[in-house]
Amino acid sequence: MPRLFTALEIPRDAALSLSLLRGGLPGARWIDVENYHLTLRFIGDVEGHVADEIANALDRVHRPSFSLTLSGVGAFGQKKPHAVWAGAMPSPDLAALQAEIERICQRLGIPADPRKFMPHVTLARLRNSSPLDVAQYLSARGNFSTLPFRIGRFVLMSSRDSVGGGPYIVEEAWPLSDARATSRVASASDASRIMR
Repeated sequence: MPRLFTALEIPRDAALSLSLLRGGLPGARWIDVENYHLTLRFIGDVEGHVADEIANALDRVHRPSFSLTLSGVGAFGQKKPHAVWAGAMPSPDLAALQAEIERICQRLGIPADPRKFMPHVTLARLRNSSPLDVAQYLSARGNFSTLPFRIGRFVLMSSRDSVGGGPYIVEEAWPLSDARATSRVASASDASRIMR
């Protein structure tokens, strides 16, 4: 039974920037660079027919491609930190895509995630890292930022139980439309209507 989630892949240049954040934190198990991703919606362990329903429903998502910038670092678990991450700058397009996927999942009866969506890329899972070590790690890397990069698709990924996350497998991918191409098509059809 696959454990599924929807995600955005991290392009090579941004992943290289993220990889420079590795190290300098006792108790950290660093995520492999090829497994970096930004989770849109965790779905969980589902039966094959449910996975098919999810994929069919996601096939109807039509959103524009957009630009994204990773910026800043943080940790989950204040008193007992369990992960460090790099954040994403606010993006209305990202929020709209995630909200649509959330609505689809809820319509299919997948329980809502109780946590508020906070876009991030997990860098490491922590085991027995002291809050002081984590605070020092974060303060030394607080000005982290990538150059903006284009998000041209979202994916349905699967994972198997493992230590440290991954390997993740892209099960299906859906392109996001190129806003420029869409506007060219729209203006051409507007022009043909005007000419009638």
